[in-house]
Amino acid sequence: MPDRLADASPAAHNREIEQEQQYLSVLYDRLDGMRDYAQNRLKTVLLESGGTPQARSERESFTQLYNEDLSKYDAAEHGLCFGRIDLEGTEDAARYIGRLGILDEDNDYEPLLLDWRAPLARPFYLATTANPENVTRRRHIRSRNRAVTSINDEYLDLDAAERDGVIGTDDGVGGESALLSALNAARTGHMNDIVETIQSEQDAIIRSEHKSVLVVQGGPGTGKTAVALHRAAFLLYTFRQQLAKSGVLIIGPNATFLDYIGQVLPSLGETGVLLSTIGDLYPGVKAVREDSLRAGEIKGSLEMLEVLKQAVRDRQEVPSEPVRLAFDGYPVILDRKIATRARGRARSSRRPHNLARPIFASSVIDALTDQLAATMGADLSGGTSLLSSADLSEIGDEMRADPHVQAAITALWPVLSPQEVLADLLADPARLDRAAKTLSPDDRAELVRSDDGTFGAADAPLLDELAELLGVDDTEERERSRRRWRAQIEEAQDALDILTGSAPQDIEDELDPEILMAYDLIDASQLAQRQEFGNRQTTAERAAGDRTWTYGHVIVDEAQELSQMAWRMVMRRIPNRWVTVVGDVAQTGDPAGASSWQRVLEPYVAQRWKLTELTVNYRTPAEIMAVAADVLAAIDPGTEVPRSVRETGNPPRAYRVPPADVVGEVARLLDAEYGPGTAAVLAPAAWVPELSSLAGESVQVLTVHDAKGLEFDRVYLVEPQAILDESPRGLNDLYVALTRATQRLAVVHTEQLPEVLSALG
Repeated sequence: MPDRLADASPAAHNREIEQEQQYLSVLYDRLDGMRDYAQNRLKTVLLESGGTPQARSERESFTQLYNEDLSKYDAAEHGLCFGRIDLEGTEDAARYIGRLGILDEDNDYEPLLLDWRAPLARPFYLATTANPENVTRRRHIRSRNRAVTSINDEYLDLDAAERDGVIGTDDGVGGESALLSALNAARTGHMNDIVETIQSEQDAIIRSEHKSVLVVQGGPGTGKTAVALHRAAFLLYTFRQQLAKSGVLIIGPNATFLDYIGQVLPSLGETGVLLSTIGDLYPGVKAVREDSLRAGEIKGSLEMLEVLKQAVRDRQEVPSEPVRLAFDGYPVILDRKIATRARGRARSSRRPHNLARPIFASSVIDALTDQLAATMGADLSGGTSLLSSADLSEIGDEMRADPHVQAAITALWPVLSPQEVLADLLADPARLDRAAKTLSPDDRAELVRSDDGTFGAADAPLLDELAELLGVDDTEERERSRRRWRAQIEEAQDALDILTGSAPQDIEDELDPEILMAYDLIDASQLAQRQEFGNRQTTAERAAGDRTWTYGHVIVDEAQELSQMAWRMVMRRIPNRWVTVVGDVAQTGDPAGASSWQRVLEPYVAQRWKLTELTVNYRTPAEIMAVAADVLAAIDPGTEVPRSVRETGNPPRAYRVPPADVVGEVARLLDAEYGPGTAAVLAPAAWVPELSSLAGESVQVLTVHDAKGLEFDRVYLVEPQAILDESPRGLNDLYVALTRATQRLAVVHTEQLPEVLSALG
């Protein structure tokens, strides 16, 4: 839409800016007052001590509350107020929109500033000339360091626009001037929030309260990730009480991506969200190992379910030869028959392996006890047992504590960890052959690897599955916790005893009996609890270390890359199935990834999922998208190309050079097109080491996989034919690579260009 103020006189323009500056100053004064109040209350709370357990719990809650408020106020400092809507009616019918809500304490708590997530703020994002929602004018306010730098107006009331000499238009893209300014700005290497320029189709998804799986399908540059992050902020605002306790999990494709988006939610005032990759979602394991494409594909398939089940069963052994033991001077024999019967009883319980172990052990010990009783009875009475049931029970207890008996039981039915089972399985071809009979010999050979203690991204879902199959017998841990708690109480009591004994008797005699000493206010249990409260973690920190944690909401970005096994891992963490799935099946590069949302989701939610689509491309200029469109047509001729909102006048170029000149040619282009913002050299994996010397402060050298979800001002794509050849989904990878640039794209190649890139100049 035209900028109404562009036609106004400079004096009128300046008066408008001065008025907004005055209002902005009021808002910042109130923000400073809110910050001072939170800081003072936090200091007061931290100085308090003692009290009942309830008082201490409340103190910890207030500490967390005020710390969160301070983080929110700091995050709102930049761009506190970014918009205003004037409503049809009275002159006072104006609403200011910003990063948080501010109330006027001197005027019945009337809103001075609306939080962008509040329902009353929606018209700022949704109003159009076709459907103005009672809005006559929308103003975009830009500021820096608490000073208004510019304002931009859109008229939604066409009669008013014509009276002022402005003709309004509506192309479905609201706030065009502010939007294009944001899109053309140089990238910094981190994603910025889009709270000032959210478009109507994005707003509808952000505010959707659909309580099952919401799929956000969109092509490159349509703002899927930004929408997902703002949706997280909206849900935390709207369902604060519910989600503050259970937390929100956001899953991204790689660590680079998580670093890229890491500042968005804090800038929106939300800090209690856990960000993770699939590879790092299993507590205590970091994904550092690289699998081959085929190995990753096999590990991601549901065939691995049977392989893992058999791998666990393979660890439940019976002896090939009788195991001879001595107990209390008598021989006992653990043979195949005893072990087979015990194994059958343990398996028929349908408990996980580690939780079924006590059943196996009890069955073995019962059999050995009967065997021992028969031997002892024969010795004592020539064949008739003289042992009572109490005697047998005592023998069983002693045998249960016997280290040799326990060692024999452990050898047949060991306590196992997921890491141990998976590492042993993949490092031992014989184990793998026994467990993976459903896989071909070639596929089994692809999985074999040495055990160096490391795991890869595709291993995390397998570890999670094994954790379910094995279970955790936490009896010993609970006992250790009880012992730790008793020790803390004893230490606290010792401290109180010292404090009590340090007060001279004559002083105590002189004290007013109504004056309370420290040991009158708190007992040992309460003092120990204070230590526990002092070690509290945030919801996100607790969730990160707990494999069984269930979240209130989960957002999966680049979701098309998740394998079937990865989806099982995700769904365990969200039993209520309230998930936002963000992705584009046309960009699936992982051979184990998705080609259909329906096939991915229906096993978990049947038909209870909703598809939404983003259709406008805000990142990729039209010139680049024209080239990428040919690749998309080769992937799926029926897929519609996202509409680019802008042109740059810089058509993408191709440069063919000898192999020895590739690095030099890319370096030349980087120097020739040097400017503000970021650049990326995207290359096949084999080329990355040779090109890595080009990396610098604003230049990254990446594979296409590592560039998933990222954007750069300039992209230099190396050897596209090799990108096609290195993966079964090479076309998808090429499509991703072509659509990372916001300004310029250049292709450097030694081989003939693929036919799908024939549109390149």
